[in-house]
Amino acid sequence: MDLTGILAITGKPGLYKLISQTKSGALVESLVDKKRMPAFAHERISSLKDITMFGNDEDKPLIDIFQNIYKIEDGKECISHKSSDKELKDYMEKVFPDYDKERVHLSDMKKLFSWYNILLSNNLIDLEQPQQEEEKQEEN
Repeated sequence: MDLTGILAITGKPGLYKLISQTKSGALVESLVDKKRMPAFAHERISSLKDITMFGNDEDKPLIDIFQNIYKIEDGKECISHKSSDKELKDYMEKVFPDYDKERVHLSDMKKLFSWYNILLSNNLIDLEQPQQEEEKQEEN
């Protein structure tokens, strides 16, 4: 699973795929409705590959949490981001038991579960790919 070209843009819902770079930012395509739009350099644009969640001992990359959810749900959708606060917290405890309860907020959990379901619906969650990438790196 390569999340390098998958972006989160502060203030905009959902996830976006990087189409191309522009002088003032980037051209992105929504993974939800497939509409293309510009994303400007002044907006906070983050690659999912670079995002981590706070843990008690160490921060955990989103890709690892997505893989845990994928394994737990057997490749199916996870809990809805619209579930009750208690259900979200209980589910978070199940997929990332060591998360920092002080610094990981409900809004973070909602984003995480929403993003997972968006990635899954676009067939972007694949547990085999990271292992193949690691094997290629070991060969070099």
